Amino acid sequence: MGTTTYLAYDYPLLSAFWTLLWFFLWIMWFVLLFRIIVDIFRDDTLGGWGKAGWLVFVIVLPFLGVLVYVIARGKTMGRREIEHVQKQQEAFNAYVRETAAGGGQPSKADELAKLSEIRARGDISDEEFRRAKDLVLTGHSS
Repeated sequence: MGTTTYLAYDYPLLSAFWTLLWFFLWIMWFVLLFRIIVDIFRDDTLGGWGKAGWLVFVIVLPFLGVLVYVIARGKTMGRREIEHVQKQQEAFNAYVRETAAGGGQPSKADELAKLSEIRARGDISDEEFRRAKDLVLTGHSS
């Protein structure tokens, strides 16, 4: 009968605040740690031994390693992140341009629609339309 039961009102509001603060600081710490590890591997100016050294330093002595890394390489870390995002944006823009252009050649349906429109205007005869349609459907140049 000596067991005490703690209820929700036994946990003060300030303690809840401190618990949430430490929890979010802990999450931010892991986000920073993983960003630094990704930056170590992304850096093209570091050689293999340099990357291995920084990685061991950050893993073996995480607090000191992260602090020293951010002080020593924090500015270039931001530049590398910006360059990476710019390259991703350029690749996305190139993909959108390529996709929107449709590969540079109109489809057979587009060419047939144009031929039908030209015939409807009376610019070509029915015989010319039939020959052009056969060329489009067989894949020869129109």
